[in-house]
Amino acid sequence: MNLISNLLADELQADWLTTFLPNLRYVLFLIVIVCAIIVIIAVLMQSNSSSDGNPLTGIQETYYAKNKGSTRDGKLKLTTIICASIIVVCVIIYFVTEIVNRT
Repeated sequence: MNLISNLLADELQADWLTTFLPNLRYVLFLIVIVCAIIVIIAVLMQSNSSSDGNPLTGIQETYYAKNKGSTRDGKLKLTTIICASIIVVCVIIYFVTEIVNRT
């Protein structure tokens, strides 16, 4: 723990750390922008799922419903989930590097 506190001290911060963190934040910001654009496009390309299934029970017993993960909508949904997860991770890393850079 003492080593970490020494690395975070203003007077002991390494040169590579002060040059690497701002560049890392730029890269993370670009990744977030690209993933956000992909999420917007993927959501807009998905079809309306309110017409799927029986309106009274909501049960889907079709072959299409059982294999929906391999369809276009399934792939778009997976793309949306993956890109949204990448955005969350990148934003967390961005703010952690901001905190480390200020200390």
